[in-house]
Amino acid sequence: MKTLDAIVIGAGQGGTPLAKKLAKAGYKTLLVEKRWVGGTCINDGCTPTKNMIAHAAIAQRVRKSEQWGIHTPGMSIDFETIWQHKNKIVNQFRDSSVRGVEATEGLELLIGEASFIGHKAIQVKTPDGQTETYQAESIYINAGARPAIPEITGLSVTPYLTSTTLLELPQIPAHLVILGGSYIALEMAQLFSRLGSRVSIIERSPYLLPKEDADISACIKDILRDEGIAVYTHANVHNVEKHITGGVAVFLDKKHHPEIILGSHLLLALGRTPNTDTLCTQMTRLDIDNEGFIKINSNLQTNISGIYALGDIKGGPAFTHVSYNDYVIILRNLLENKGLNTNNRIIPYCMFTDPQLGRVGITEKEARTQNLPINVYTLPMTKVARAIESGQTQGIMKAVVHKETGKILGATIIGEQGGETITVLQMAMLAGMTCEDLRYQMFAHPLYAESVNNLFMQEPQ
Repeated sequence: MKTLDAIVIGAGQGGTPLAKKLAKAGYKTLLVEKRWVGGTCINDGCTPTKNMIAHAAIAQRVRKSEQWGIHTPGMSIDFETIWQHKNKIVNQFRDSSVRGVEATEGLELLIGEASFIGHKAIQVKTPDGQTETYQAESIYINAGARPAIPEITGLSVTPYLTSTTLLELPQIPAHLVILGGSYIALEMAQLFSRLGSRVSIIERSPYLLPKEDADISACIKDILRDEGIAVYTHANVHNVEKHITGGVAVFLDKKHHPEIILGSHLLLALGRTPNTDTLCTQMTRLDIDNEGFIKINSNLQTNISGIYALGDIKGGPAFTHVSYNDYVIILRNLLENKGLNTNNRIIPYCMFTDPQLGRVGITEKEARTQNLPINVYTLPMTKVARAIESGQTQGIMKAVVHKETGKILGATIIGEQGGETITVLQMAMLAGMTCEDLRYQMFAHPLYAESVNNLFMQEPQ
């Protein structure tokens, strides 16, 4: 058994930079990756989907160009070129990550599946069938999560896709049926609809994006329906089966009314499950919660001193920027003794539909559940000057403000460049600025961010 200073399990967006920095700081480090360096983000998450979303957005602009007096007869979509371009970008990012790891002195990269065999000891099974064993006083687990596969009658004998395998399709689905109504589901729905698929979304909750406020969910639903996407909410799927035509049949109840949806392809977008089931965490007595996530404290340390978890495998918001910030906290505490933690960190996120949904802080629903004294400010994008000038008037701006202090508790923006604009409000929250500060702040004209002035000029609810 080889003894090292540090082992990092998982070469995702937290694990890779952590392993490199540890090695550069003099720690003899092993980085183990089961699949591809870069994790979900580079290989089948952010990088490929946002590249394809960019292609789909161009198709939509061309499709609607006549309203601007620009005529584009004979428009066609070459999906093979789009698919190849996506693969090229993914390979470029992945290869760059591998080169960075391999160029780091004191860092060994091992492709294989890691599992614990004892206290702070692991074995790694490599693709060629070999097994290596290692131990280290410090172990960092960034093994991520994968698409959840629900228990639905007939699913085991029915072809289906996940957010990973959907991106491997070299052709556009004729009719894509999506189970799930959250971020991944909606991005994929609009993306493939714009590239030529017929799309149906099935969500069991009364609303799409059930964690968002009802008005935000309704706004997104209207945007998708305006593009011809069928949306079924409050719908329970009780079984699926392979159809005689070669496609799939989805049997559901919508408010106790049975329906059958026939599609060419079925996408499961019902959340993600942590990759702890193959780690044999019991061998080192790690605490795991009921859903399989590794329990950690605010310093990202597990119940075992010297073993940390970062990224999706520890639960909480599953975003690349969270994983990266986890790495920053661990590294700066270790090398700089900063005493950082995850308490009260403000986590923004963006759903890359068109228009985008950007959010930071708490929702109105959460604030009222906590019985906080609040004012709610809203501004439709139809009243935003830049949106009117650009013809991008779909969406809404919304902010939740503490009634007594004027501090911003949370905000949501559905609109063109919504993710960029929400960052302005995030920075204001970090700086402790009030809504009055922002109301009178000077922004460059005519930016979308300038509409923050107008948002806080509205009468609060």
